[in-house]
Amino acid sequence: MAKHKVTRRQFLGLATAAAAGVTLAPGDQLILPARAAVAQPGPSGKLGQALIGKLEGPEIIRDPAKFPKTFQEAPALAEMVKAGKLPPVKERIGEDPLVVKPLHEIGKYGGTIRRGFTGPGDQWNGARIAGHDNVLMLEYSASQIRPNLVKDWKLAPDGRSLTLYLRRGMKWSDGAPFTADDFLFWFEDIVTNKELKPVPPSDLTYEGKLVSMEKVDTYTVRYTFPGPHYFFPYLLTAASAPGSGQAQYGRTFEGGYAPKHYLKQFHPKYVPREELETKIREAKFDNWVKHFAFKSDWALNVDLPVVSAWKTVIPAHRTTWVLERNPYSIWVDTEGNQLPYIDKIVLTMAQNLEVLNLRVIAGECDYQDRHVDLGKLPVLLENQAKGDYTVRLDPGDFGGDMYLKVNLSYDKDPEIAKWLGNADFRRALSLGIDRDQLNEGFWLGLGTPGSPIPSPANPYFPGEEYRKLWHTHDPGKANEMLDRIGLAKKDAEGYRLRADGQGRLRVELMTMSGVFMPMTQVGEMIRQQLKTIGVELVVKEVERSLANTRVLANESQLFAFSNDTSESLFTTQHQVLPVVLGGFSANTLHALWYSTNGARGKEPPERLREALAMWRKAFGVPEAERVELGKKIWAMSVEEVWHIGLVGLSPANSGVRVVKNNLGNTPERQYNSNIVRAPGGSIPEQFYWRK
Repeated sequence: MAKHKVTRRQFLGLATAAAAGVTLAPGDQLILPARAAVAQPGPSGKLGQALIGKLEGPEIIRDPAKFPKTFQEAPALAEMVKAGKLPPVKERIGEDPLVVKPLHEIGKYGGTIRRGFTGPGDQWNGARIAGHDNVLMLEYSASQIRPNLVKDWKLAPDGRSLTLYLRRGMKWSDGAPFTADDFLFWFEDIVTNKELKPVPPSDLTYEGKLVSMEKVDTYTVRYTFPGPHYFFPYLLTAASAPGSGQAQYGRTFEGGYAPKHYLKQFHPKYVPREELETKIREAKFDNWVKHFAFKSDWALNVDLPVVSAWKTVIPAHRTTWVLERNPYSIWVDTEGNQLPYIDKIVLTMAQNLEVLNLRVIAGECDYQDRHVDLGKLPVLLENQAKGDYTVRLDPGDFGGDMYLKVNLSYDKDPEIAKWLGNADFRRALSLGIDRDQLNEGFWLGLGTPGSPIPSPANPYFPGEEYRKLWHTHDPGKANEMLDRIGLAKKDAEGYRLRADGQGRLRVELMTMSGVFMPMTQVGEMIRQQLKTIGVELVVKEVERSLANTRVLANESQLFAFSNDTSESLFTTQHQVLPVVLGGFSANTLHALWYSTNGARGKEPPERLREALAMWRKAFGVPEAERVELGKKIWAMSVEEVWHIGLVGLSPANSGVRVVKNNLGNTPERQYNSNIVRAPGGSIPEQFYWRK
């Protein structure tokens, strides 16, 4: 019988059918009889549908009447209690533990979860799996706020204050009390300290004015705002907001709280300057700010007290990053077992993403969603049995698995700056891109080509017409527009010439190594596509930290990135509008203008100013009005093409999840977003190994 090779897309369809219980033809999985029919897609009409399970997750129990009355702990901790090295577990968790109803069953103690990471710049990797220390959190579907470090919160009816009620008896990992003093120390001595944070985070301002914080009592903290700030509780859940946890943001002097008893010994307010200078010299740092940043770093400083369920014991700048259970964890299950069940989380550094993916395919990672390449899906499926794992797909609700951020504040080359600031030039570039080709070539056909707007189910979705507006492939129209705006002259190779007479017009696209999509390869395909409209795209790949440096220096022209978290429009800080410095926010000078209330930076063009005014207004209005403002911001963003969307709404960005078959309480589908720090929304503290 004649045989032929099948495409990756055909193989994915067949492998998907196998996952759904359809029997494949015998023989080599990559070779099929010529007459074999290719399996049809699932109910959604897309390949891979059978790999998308039911969205599910554990439950947080808030009714004290349902709390357990007795408590147990991991065997190793019980031995330490017997030896007098630890207080009893009931004393360690305090009077108000965080009670979790596990997803499927009560688990068992012990074991290690193995995971891959790409180095110290990949700190999000550890924070996602082990650093769930936000003040508040979104539950697993991201639809409701739930308590996390605090047991409760209350927003005043007029929206002018938010009161946080801390957990009585809660402690840091070294046994020191966790109290309102740790919040006040963070606010007064860290985040509003001009040496540490010259510009306060925009989320801590209201119409350009700084919010205030007060200690009501030992376990009560109150934020007060200059005006109604109905959205502020959401900012304490957000993965990208300044009050959202020490694990990711302590190193940048944010996080919402900090261990005063530990960090004050490195702060000039509390230590004589001469004594502090000695400490800085001995630690080989240039100044107290850099020294303090290291001491505040959850991933690098093994001495830092934490409140997350796991604590770093071997730092992230080593080839292996190791975290062990925190004996003072406040998480417990419904039967009173202190969580986490898992003893250790070990992240092993890979030289590059190819090596990391090979390890995943070989079954060397136990729970890996970050950095798994969608292009490897066929071979991942082929090796499921051999690697003793299951592949799940978790599509994102964000519209840009990869999109091009246009730097409207670019000023290094006046000619390029003029065209980047021209809406019709941006629209023409977008019309020159064949997204269907990109989707087939790099997304296995699983993505949705178009603008970077979120899914239709999103409250801020502006309307289906904005999916394609200026985001179809129409090189004829693009050429007409470029001719009309003054770029009609071309060189002998058909490329357009600069209007200032300085030769060929070249636009630079900066991509990064070590990210979720093969952005450089996608950029090269776009470069070929833009030849048809006479625009030369120069693709330059740089290392991630260098990319951030270039963005902050306002040197980027076009910058390839993902707009994950933009589905939660007003909790993201850098994906849609330039409202914050850093975080790979394009338009650096406009972000500086917004962050300083116009005192510094560069005033944005009129329509961008309108959008920024709507953004600022949205935080002080009720939800219904905020939703309408969000829709207008998205619509304006697409109309003006402030970002050039490519393909999104797929599993490409952290949505190809590989899970060992005997790892319990893992969801069929998890909400794939930074806003729940996926897999944080699934509460890995309740994962366990089936014996």
